[in-house]
Amino acid sequence: MDTFDPGSAGASPEREIYTVSRLNREVRGLLESGYSAVWIEGELSNLARPASGHIYFSLKDASAQLRCAMFRGNNRRLNFRPADGDAVVCRGRLSLFEARGEYQLVVDYMEAAGEGRLQRAFEALKRKLAEEGLFDQALKRPAPTLPCRIGVITSPSGAAVRDILHVLARRFPAVPVRIYPVPVQGDSAAPAIVHALDLAGARADCDVLILARGGGSLEDLWPFNEEMVARAIRACPVPVISGVGHEIDFTIADFAADLRAPTPSGAAELAVPDKSEWLRELTGKRRRLDGAMNRRLLQLRQRSDWLQRRIGQLHPGTRLRQQAQRLDELDQRLARAWLGDHQRRRARLAHLWSTLRASSPAPLIGRQRQRMQLVHTRLSAAIGRALDGAGQRLELARRALGGLGPESTLARGYAIVTTAAGEVVRDPTQVSRGSPIDVRVARGRFGAVVDDDDQS
Repeated sequence: MDTFDPGSAGASPEREIYTVSRLNREVRGLLESGYSAVWIEGELSNLARPASGHIYFSLKDASAQLRCAMFRGNNRRLNFRPADGDAVVCRGRLSLFEARGEYQLVVDYMEAAGEGRLQRAFEALKRKLAEEGLFDQALKRPAPTLPCRIGVITSPSGAAVRDILHVLARRFPAVPVRIYPVPVQGDSAAPAIVHALDLAGARADCDVLILARGGGSLEDLWPFNEEMVARAIRACPVPVISGVGHEIDFTIADFAADLRAPTPSGAAELAVPDKSEWLRELTGKRRRLDGAMNRRLLQLRQRSDWLQRRIGQLHPGTRLRQQAQRLDELDQRLARAWLGDHQRRRARLAHLWSTLRASSPAPLIGRQRQRMQLVHTRLSAAIGRALDGAGQRLELARRALGGLGPESTLARGYAIVTTAAGEVVRDPTQVSRGSPIDVRVARGRFGAVVDDDDQS
Protein backbone atom coordinates (compact mmCIF):
# COMPACT_ATOMS: atom_id res chain seq x y z
CA MET A 1 0.00 0.00 0.00
CA ASP A 2 1.30 3.44 -1.03
CA THR A 3 1.23 6.26 1.50
CA PHE A 4 1.61 10.01 0.98
CA ASP A 5 4.85 11.45 2.28
CA PRO A 6 4.63 15.26 2.69
CA GLY A 7 8.35 15.57 2.82
CA SER A 8 8.88 13.76 -0.44
CA ALA A 9 6.09 15.82 -2.12
CA GLY A 10 7.67 19.12 -1.11
CA ALA A 11 10.98 18.02 -2.54
CA SER A 12 9.63 16.97 -6.02
CA PRO A 13 11.42 19.00 -8.76
CA GLU A 14 8.51 18.61 -11.38
CA ARG A 15 5.90 20.49 -9.35
CA GLU A 16 5.11 24.18 -10.34
CA ILE A 17 3.28 26.16 -7.73
CA TYR A 18 1.06 29.14 -8.84
CA THR A 19 -0.01 32.04 -6.79
CA VAL A 20 -3.68 32.95 -6.97
CA SER A 21 -2.91 36.19 -8.76
CA ARG A 22 -0.73 34.46 -11.34
CA LEU A 23 -3.33 31.79 -12.00
CA ASN A 24 -6.14 34.32 -12.40
CA ARG A 25 -3.97 36.46 -14.68
CA GLU A 26 -3.10 33.54 -16.96
CA VAL A 27 -6.70 32.33 -17.04
CA ARG A 28 -7.78 35.84 -17.99
CA GLY A 29 -5.27 35.80 -20.84
CA LEU A 30 -6.60 32.48 -22.08
CA LEU A 31 -10.19 33.74 -21.98
CA GLU A 32 -9.44 37.01 -23.74
CA SER A 33 -7.37 35.34 -26.48
CA GLY A 34 -9.82 32.47 -26.99
CA TYR A 35 -12.98 34.67 -27.17
CA SER A 36 -12.08 37.94 -28.85
CA ALA A 37 -15.68 39.07 -29.42
CA VAL A 38 -18.95 37.29 -28.75
CA TRP A 39 -22.66 38.19 -29.09
CA ILE A 40 -24.84 37.05 -26.21
CA GLU A 41 -28.59 37.39 -25.75
CA GLY A 42 -30.19 37.27 -22.33
CA GLU A 43 -32.25 39.00 -19.62
CA LEU A 44 -30.82 41.79 -17.47
CA SER A 45 -30.68 41.30 -13.69
CA ASN A 46 -28.78 42.74 -10.71
CA LEU A 47 -28.27 45.98 -12.64
CA ALA A 48 -26.06 48.49 -10.75
CA ARG A 49 -25.02 52.02 -11.66
CA PRO A 50 -22.28 53.29 -9.31
CA ALA A 51 -21.09 56.90 -9.31
CA SER A 52 -18.17 55.99 -11.57
CA GLY A 53 -20.59 55.83 -14.51
CA HIS A 54 -19.92 52.15 -15.21
CA ILE A 55 -22.78 49.62 -15.42
CA TYR A 56 -22.59 46.20 -13.77
CA PHE A 57 -25.25 43.54 -14.38
CA SER A 58 -25.90 39.86 -15.02
CA LEU A 59 -27.19 38.21 -18.17
CA LYS A 60 -29.32 35.17 -17.50
CA ASP A 61 -31.47 32.67 -19.25
CA ALA A 62 -33.55 29.80 -17.89
CA SER A 63 -30.61 27.83 -16.47
CA ALA A 64 -27.51 30.04 -16.17
CA GLN A 65 -26.21 33.54 -15.66
CA LEU A 66 -23.10 35.54 -16.60
CA ARG A 67 -21.59 38.53 -14.84
CA CYS A 68 -21.08 41.56 -17.13
CA ALA A 69 -19.49 45.00 -16.96
CA MET A 70 -20.02 47.92 -19.33
CA PHE A 71 -17.65 50.81 -18.75
CA ARG A 72 -18.57 54.48 -18.97
CA GLY A 73 -16.97 55.13 -22.36
CA ASN A 74 -19.22 52.52 -23.99
CA ASN A 75 -22.50 53.03 -22.16
CA ARG A 76 -22.66 56.64 -23.32
CA ARG A 77 -23.57 55.30 -26.76
CA LEU A 78 -26.71 53.55 -25.49
CA ASN A 79 -29.90 54.75 -27.19
CA PHE A 80 -32.12 53.39 -24.40
CA ARG A 81 -31.98 53.08 -20.59
CA PRO A 82 -31.56 49.42 -19.64
CA ALA A 83 -33.44 48.05 -16.63
CA ASP A 84 -33.80 44.71 -14.85
CA GLY A 85 -35.92 42.30 -16.82
CA ASP A 86 -35.07 43.80 -20.24
CA ALA A 87 -34.18 41.32 -22.99
CA VAL A 88 -30.97 42.55 -24.63
CA VAL A 89 -28.25 41.51 -27.05
CA CYS A 90 -24.69 42.36 -25.96
CA ARG A 91 -21.38 42.28 -27.75
CA GLY A 92 -18.15 41.99 -25.78
CA ARG A 93 -15.07 39.98 -24.89
CA LEU A 94 -14.69 37.40 -22.13
CA SER A 95 -12.33 38.28 -19.31
CA LEU A 96 -11.63 37.47 -15.67
CA PHE A 97 -12.01 39.81 -12.69
CA GLU A 98 -8.81 38.78 -10.94
CA ALA A 99 -9.69 40.25 -7.54
CA ARG A 100 -12.58 37.80 -7.02
CA GLY A 101 -11.65 35.12 -9.51
CA GLU A 102 -14.92 35.59 -11.42
CA TYR A 103 -15.03 35.46 -15.18
CA GLN A 104 -17.19 38.09 -16.86
CA LEU A 105 -18.21 39.65 -20.17
CA VAL A 106 -16.79 43.15 -20.80
CA VAL A 107 -19.59 44.68 -22.93
CA ASP A 108 -18.85 47.36 -25.55
CA TYR A 109 -22.29 47.41 -27.26
CA MET A 110 -25.84 46.71 -26.11
CA GLU A 111 -29.19 46.83 -27.88
CA ALA A 112 -32.69 45.74 -27.05
CA ALA A 113 -33.27 42.22 -28.26
CA GLY A 114 -36.02 43.25 -30.67
CA GLU A 115 -33.90 46.05 -32.14
CA GLY A 116 -31.32 43.60 -33.41
CA ARG A 117 -33.66 42.38 -36.12
CA LEU A 118 -34.66 45.93 -36.94
CA GLN A 119 -31.03 47.00 -37.11
CA ARG A 120 -30.23 44.20 -39.56
CA ALA A 121 -33.24 45.15 -41.68
CA PHE A 122 -32.09 48.78 -41.53
CA GLU A 123 -28.59 47.88 -42.73
CA ALA A 124 -29.94 45.65 -45.53
CA LEU A 125 -32.29 48.36 -46.84
CA LYS A 126 -29.61 51.02 -46.55
CA ARG A 127 -27.20 48.86 -48.54
CA LYS A 128 -29.84 48.12 -51.21
CA LEU A 129 -30.85 51.75 -51.75
CA ALA A 130 -27.23 52.90 -51.73
CA GLU A 131 -26.39 50.39 -54.47
CA GLU A 132 -29.31 51.78 -56.51
CA GLY A 133 -27.80 55.25 -56.20
CA LEU A 134 -30.72 56.65 -54.20
CA PHE A 135 -28.33 58.33 -51.75
CA ASP A 136 -25.93 59.80 -54.36
CA GLN A 137 -24.78 63.31 -53.58
CA ALA A 138 -25.44 64.29 -57.20
CA LEU A 139 -29.18 63.92 -56.48
CA LYS A 140 -29.11 66.26 -53.50
CA ARG A 141 -30.80 69.62 -54.07
CA PRO A 142 -29.79 72.72 -52.13
CA ALA A 143 -32.40 74.35 -49.94
CA PRO A 144 -33.35 77.91 -50.98
CA THR A 145 -31.56 80.68 -49.12
CA LEU A 146 -34.83 82.37 -48.21
CA PRO A 147 -37.93 80.25 -48.93
CA CYS A 148 -41.28 81.89 -49.62
CA ARG A 149 -43.10 79.14 -47.64
CA ILE A 150 -41.96 76.14 -45.59
CA GLY A 151 -43.87 72.86 -45.36
CA VAL A 152 -43.56 70.78 -42.17
CA ILE A 153 -44.51 67.09 -42.28
CA THR A 154 -44.85 65.87 -38.68
CA SER A 155 -47.29 65.11 -35.91
CA PRO A 156 -49.38 68.22 -35.10
CA SER A 157 -49.37 67.40 -31.38
CA GLY A 158 -45.73 66.41 -30.82
CA ALA A 159 -42.92 68.40 -29.31
CA ALA A 160 -41.12 68.44 -32.69
CA VAL A 161 -43.61 70.79 -34.34
CA ARG A 162 -43.46 73.19 -31.38
CA ASP A 163 -39.66 73.21 -31.51
CA ILE A 164 -39.69 73.83 -35.27
CA LEU A 165 -42.20 76.69 -35.08
CA HIS A 166 -40.29 78.24 -32.18
CA VAL A 167 -36.99 78.16 -34.08
CA LEU A 168 -38.58 79.51 -37.30
CA ALA A 169 -40.25 82.35 -35.39
CA ARG A 170 -36.98 83.21 -33.69
CA ARG A 171 -34.75 83.02 -36.78
CA PHE A 172 -36.99 84.47 -39.52
CA PRO A 173 -40.64 85.03 -38.53
CA ALA A 174 -41.61 86.54 -41.91
CA VAL A 175 -41.62 83.12 -43.65
CA PRO A 176 -45.07 81.44 -43.57
CA VAL A 177 -45.36 77.76 -42.55
CA ARG A 178 -47.77 75.08 -43.76
CA ILE A 179 -48.27 72.01 -41.54
CA TYR A 180 -48.93 68.62 -43.16
CA PRO A 181 -50.18 66.56 -40.14
CA VAL A 182 -49.18 62.89 -40.14
CA PRO A 183 -48.73 60.15 -37.52
CA VAL A 184 -45.03 59.55 -36.87
CA GLN A 185 -45.28 56.16 -35.18
CA GLY A 186 -47.11 52.94 -35.91
CA ASP A 187 -48.13 51.03 -39.01
CA SER A 188 -50.13 53.92 -40.53
CA ALA A 189 -47.27 56.42 -40.27
CA ALA A 190 -45.26 55.46 -43.37
CA PRO A 191 -48.24 55.57 -45.83
CA ALA A 192 -49.37 58.88 -44.32
CA ILE A 193 -45.87 60.36 -44.72
CA VAL A 194 -45.73 59.20 -48.36
CA HIS A 195 -49.16 60.77 -49.02
CA ALA A 196 -48.05 64.07 -47.43
CA LEU A 197 -44.88 64.16 -49.56
CA ASP A 198 -46.89 63.47 -52.73
CA LEU A 199 -49.47 66.12 -51.80
CA ALA A 200 -46.83 68.75 -51.01
CA GLY A 201 -45.05 68.02 -54.30
CA ALA A 202 -48.30 68.27 -56.30
CA ARG A 203 -49.37 71.54 -54.64
CA ALA A 204 -45.90 73.06 -55.15
CA ASP A 205 -46.73 75.91 -52.76
CA CYS A 206 -43.66 75.36 -50.54
CA ASP A 207 -40.02 75.93 -51.45
CA VAL A 208 -38.68 73.42 -48.91
CA LEU A 209 -40.14 70.63 -46.75
CA ILE A 210 -39.13 69.58 -43.22
CA LEU A 211 -39.74 65.93 -42.34
CA ALA A 212 -39.39 65.61 -38.56
CA ARG A 213 -40.22 63.86 -35.32
CA GLY A 214 -38.68 63.64 -31.86
CA GLY A 215 -36.40 60.92 -30.55
CA GLY A 216 -37.30 57.37 -29.66
CA SER A 217 -36.23 53.77 -29.96
CA LEU A 218 -35.37 52.18 -33.26
CA GLU A 219 -38.85 50.66 -33.32
CA ASP A 220 -40.44 54.06 -32.70
CA LEU A 221 -38.45 55.59 -35.57
CA TRP A 222 -39.09 52.69 -37.93
CA PRO A 223 -41.65 54.50 -40.20
CA PHE A 224 -38.76 56.71 -41.31
CA ASN A 225 -36.79 53.58 -42.26
CA GLU A 226 -39.45 52.31 -44.66
CA GLU A 227 -38.46 51.97 -48.32
CA MET A 228 -41.63 53.70 -49.50
CA VAL A 229 -40.75 56.81 -47.49
CA ALA A 230 -37.20 56.94 -48.92
CA ARG A 231 -38.47 56.66 -52.50
CA ALA A 232 -41.18 59.27 -51.89
CA ILE A 233 -38.54 61.70 -50.59
CA ARG A 234 -36.45 61.29 -53.75
CA ALA A 235 -39.54 61.53 -55.99
CA CYS A 236 -40.73 64.74 -54.31
CA PRO A 237 -39.96 67.78 -56.53
CA VAL A 238 -39.45 69.98 -53.45
CA PRO A 239 -36.14 69.80 -51.48
CA VAL A 240 -36.59 67.83 -48.24
CA ILE A 241 -34.76 68.42 -44.93
CA SER A 242 -34.81 65.46 -42.56
CA GLY A 243 -34.81 66.14 -38.82
CA VAL A 244 -35.71 62.82 -37.19
CA GLY A 245 -34.79 61.80 -33.65
CA HIS A 246 -31.76 62.92 -31.70
CA GLU A 247 -28.24 63.58 -32.91
CA ILE A 248 -27.19 59.92 -32.53
CA ASP A 249 -30.22 58.64 -34.46
CA PHE A 250 -29.88 57.90 -38.18
CA THR A 251 -32.75 56.77 -40.39
CA ILE A 252 -33.10 55.82 -44.05
CA ALA A 253 -34.98 59.10 -44.51
CA ASP A 254 -31.83 60.98 -43.40
CA PHE A 255 -29.80 59.37 -46.19
CA ALA A 256 -32.51 59.93 -48.83
CA ALA A 257 -33.22 63.56 -47.89
CA ASP A 258 -31.50 66.48 -49.58
CA LEU A 259 -30.28 67.76 -46.19
CA ARG A 260 -30.01 66.00 -42.83
CA ALA A 261 -30.32 67.77 -39.48
CA PRO A 262 -29.59 66.07 -36.16
CA THR A 263 -32.86 67.26 -34.57
CA PRO A 264 -36.15 68.91 -35.61
CA SER A 265 -34.81 72.22 -34.28
CA GLY A 266 -31.68 71.76 -36.41
CA ALA A 267 -33.87 71.19 -39.47
CA ALA A 268 -35.65 74.48 -38.82
CA GLU A 269 -32.29 76.25 -38.54
CA LEU A 270 -31.26 74.84 -41.94
CA ALA A 271 -34.54 75.94 -43.56
CA VAL A 272 -34.26 79.69 -42.91
CA PRO A 273 -31.42 82.14 -42.42
CA ASP A 274 -30.81 83.90 -39.13
CA LYS A 275 -32.42 87.33 -39.25
CA SER A 276 -29.77 88.67 -36.88
CA GLU A 277 -26.99 87.62 -39.25
CA TRP A 278 -28.88 89.13 -42.19
CA LEU A 279 -29.38 92.36 -40.29
CA ARG A 280 -25.69 92.44 -39.36
CA GLU A 281 -24.73 91.77 -42.95
CA LEU A 282 -27.11 94.43 -44.27
CA THR A 283 -25.81 96.88 -41.67
CA GLY A 284 -22.23 96.13 -42.73
CA LYS A 285 -23.11 96.56 -46.40
CA ARG A 286 -24.87 99.85 -45.63
CA ARG A 287 -21.79 101.08 -43.77
CA ARG A 288 -19.54 100.05 -46.64
CA LEU A 289 -21.89 101.76 -49.09
CA ASP A 290 -21.94 104.92 -46.98
CA GLY A 291 -18.14 104.89 -46.81
CA ALA A 292 -17.84 104.38 -50.55
CA MET A 293 -20.32 107.21 -51.24
CA ASN A 294 -18.50 109.55 -48.85
CA ARG A 295 -15.15 108.74 -50.48
CA ARG A 296 -16.62 109.32 -53.91
CA LEU A 297 -18.17 112.63 -52.84
CA LEU A 298 -14.81 113.69 -51.39
CA GLN A 299 -13.08 112.83 -54.66
CA LEU A 300 -15.66 114.78 -56.64
CA ARG A 301 -15.36 117.75 -54.26
CA GLN A 302 -11.57 117.73 -54.65
CA ARG A 303 -11.97 117.50 -58.41
CA SER A 304 -14.38 120.42 -58.39
CA ASP A 305 -11.95 122.54 -56.35
CA TRP A 306 -9.11 121.73 -58.76
CA LEU A 307 -11.28 122.61 -61.76
CA GLN A 308 -12.24 125.93 -60.18
CA ARG A 309 -8.58 126.79 -59.65
CA ARG A 310 -7.83 125.70 -63.18
CA ILE A 311 -10.62 127.89 -64.55
CA GLY A 312 -9.23 130.82 -62.61
CA GLN A 313 -5.82 130.24 -64.20
CA LEU A 314 -7.31 129.94 -67.68
CA HIS A 315 -9.78 132.87 -67.61
CA PRO A 316 -11.57 133.35 -70.98
CA GLY A 317 -10.74 137.08 -71.05
CA THR A 318 -7.02 136.34 -71.00
CA ARG A 319 -7.39 133.72 -73.72
CA LEU A 320 -9.51 136.11 -75.82
CA ARG A 321 -6.89 138.89 -75.62
CA GLN A 322 -4.16 136.47 -76.61
CA GLN A 323 -6.24 135.14 -79.48
CA ALA A 324 -7.14 138.68 -80.65
CA GLN A 325 -3.43 139.61 -80.83
CA ARG A 326 -2.71 136.40 -82.67
CA LEU A 327 -5.58 137.15 -85.07
CA ASP A 328 -4.19 140.63 -85.87
CA GLU A 329 -0.81 139.15 -86.60
CA LEU A 330 -2.28 136.53 -88.89
CA ASP A 331 -4.41 139.16 -90.64
CA GLN A 332 -1.36 141.26 -91.48
CA ARG A 333 0.55 138.23 -92.74
CA LEU A 334 -2.45 137.26 -94.87
CA ALA A 335 -2.71 140.76 -96.39
CA ARG A 336 1.00 140.79 -97.28
CA ALA A 337 0.81 137.30 -98.71
CA TRP A 338 -2.29 138.14 -100.74
CA LEU A 339 -0.75 141.35 -102.18
CA GLY A 340 2.43 139.58 -103.22
CA ASP A 341 0.52 136.74 -104.81
CA HIS A 342 -1.77 139.17 -106.60
CA GLN A 343 1.17 141.01 -108.15
CA ARG A 344 2.79 137.75 -109.25
CA ARG A 345 -0.44 136.59 -110.86
CA ARG A 346 -0.89 139.92 -112.74
CA ALA A 347 2.62 139.70 -114.18
CA ARG A 348 2.10 136.11 -115.29
CA LEU A 349 -1.28 136.99 -116.84
CA ALA A 350 0.30 139.79 -118.91
CA HIS A 351 3.00 137.41 -120.12
CA LEU A 352 0.44 134.78 -121.08
CA TRP A 353 -1.66 137.36 -122.92
CA SER A 354 1.32 138.46 -125.01
CA THR A 355 2.15 134.83 -125.79
CA LEU A 356 -1.49 134.12 -126.71
CA ARG A 357 -1.68 137.07 -129.09
CA ALA A 358 1.52 136.01 -130.78
CA SER A 359 0.17 132.49 -131.36
CA SER A 360 -3.46 133.48 -132.20
CA PRO A 361 -5.29 130.95 -134.50
CA ALA A 362 -7.40 133.65 -136.23
CA PRO A 363 -5.50 133.56 -139.62
CA LEU A 364 -5.63 129.76 -139.69
CA ILE A 365 -9.31 129.85 -138.86
CA GLY A 366 -9.96 132.26 -141.80
CA ARG A 367 -8.19 129.98 -144.25
CA GLN A 368 -10.04 126.92 -142.97
CA ARG A 369 -13.34 128.78 -143.24
CA GLN A 370 -12.75 129.57 -146.95
CA ARG A 371 -11.78 125.98 -147.66
CA MET A 372 -14.87 124.74 -145.82
CA GLN A 373 -17.13 126.98 -147.93
CA LEU A 374 -15.58 125.64 -151.13
CA VAL A 375 -16.05 122.04 -149.98
CA HIS A 376 -19.63 122.81 -148.99
CA THR A 377 -20.43 124.21 -152.45
CA ARG A 378 -18.99 121.13 -154.17
CA LEU A 379 -20.77 118.78 -151.79
CA SER A 380 -24.14 120.50 -152.35
CA ALA A 381 -23.81 120.19 -156.14
CA ALA A 382 -22.87 116.52 -155.90
CA ILE A 383 -25.78 115.77 -153.57
CA GLY A 384 -28.20 117.54 -155.99
CA ARG A 385 -27.02 115.50 -158.92
CA ALA A 386 -27.25 112.27 -156.95
CA LEU A 387 -30.76 113.10 -155.79
CA ASP A 388 -31.98 113.91 -159.30
CA GLY A 389 -30.67 110.60 -160.66
CA ALA A 390 -32.19 108.64 -157.79
CA GLY A 391 -35.55 110.39 -158.25
CA GLN A 392 -35.65 109.48 -161.94
CA ARG A 393 -34.82 105.85 -161.17
CA LEU A 394 -37.48 105.77 -158.45
CA GLU A 395 -40.16 107.13 -160.82
CA LEU A 396 -39.35 104.49 -163.40
CA ALA A 397 -39.53 101.74 -160.77
CA ARG A 398 -42.82 103.12 -159.47
CA ARG A 399 -44.39 103.06 -162.91
CA ALA A 400 -43.16 99.52 -163.54
CA LEU A 401 -44.43 98.33 -160.19
CA GLY A 402 -47.79 100.02 -160.71
CA GLY A 403 -48.32 98.11 -163.92
CA LEU A 404 -47.57 94.78 -162.16
CA GLY A 405 -49.33 95.39 -158.84
CA PRO A 406 -52.90 94.55 -157.74
CA GLU A 407 -53.99 98.18 -157.84
CA SER A 408 -53.74 98.31 -161.60
CA THR A 409 -55.65 95.05 -161.87
CA LEU A 410 -58.40 96.41 -159.62
CA ALA A 411 -58.51 99.59 -161.67
CA ARG A 412 -59.39 97.49 -164.74
CA GLY A 413 -62.60 96.25 -162.95
CA TYR A 414 -61.41 93.22 -161.07
CA ALA A 415 -62.06 92.52 -157.35
CA ILE A 416 -60.33 90.54 -154.57
CA VAL A 417 -62.69 88.29 -152.55
CA THR A 418 -61.73 86.97 -149.10
CA THR A 419 -63.54 84.76 -146.62
CA ALA A 420 -64.45 85.75 -143.05
CA ALA A 421 -61.15 84.15 -141.99
CA GLY A 422 -59.20 86.45 -144.31
CA GLU A 423 -58.35 83.78 -146.96
CA VAL A 424 -58.38 84.84 -150.64
CA VAL A 425 -61.11 82.95 -152.54
CA ARG A 426 -59.56 81.20 -155.51
CA ASP A 427 -61.99 78.24 -155.75
CA PRO A 428 -65.80 78.17 -155.34
CA THR A 429 -65.42 75.26 -152.96
CA GLN A 430 -63.94 77.59 -150.36
CA VAL A 431 -67.41 79.14 -149.72
CA SER A 432 -71.01 77.93 -149.42
CA ARG A 433 -74.45 79.47 -149.54
CA GLY A 434 -74.87 82.04 -146.77
CA SER A 435 -71.12 82.44 -146.13
CA PRO A 436 -70.04 86.06 -145.53
CA ILE A 437 -67.30 87.33 -147.84
CA ASP A 438 -65.30 90.56 -148.16
CA VAL A 439 -64.95 92.18 -151.60
CA ARG A 440 -62.12 94.68 -152.30
CA VAL A 441 -62.35 96.87 -155.45
CA ALA A 442 -60.18 99.66 -156.79
CA ARG A 443 -61.76 102.42 -154.69
CA GLY A 444 -62.78 100.54 -151.51
CA ARG A 445 -64.33 97.39 -150.15
CA PHE A 446 -67.71 96.00 -149.11
CA GLY A 447 -69.21 92.87 -147.58
CA ALA A 448 -71.44 90.32 -149.23
CA VAL A 449 -73.17 86.96 -148.67
CA VAL A 450 -72.96 83.96 -151.07
CA ASP A 451 -76.45 83.16 -152.41
CA ASP A 452 -75.57 80.48 -154.95
CA ASP A 453 -73.63 77.36 -154.16
CA ASP A 454 -73.31 76.14 -157.69
CA GLN A 455 -69.74 74.99 -157.92
CA SER A 456 -69.75 73.90 -161.51
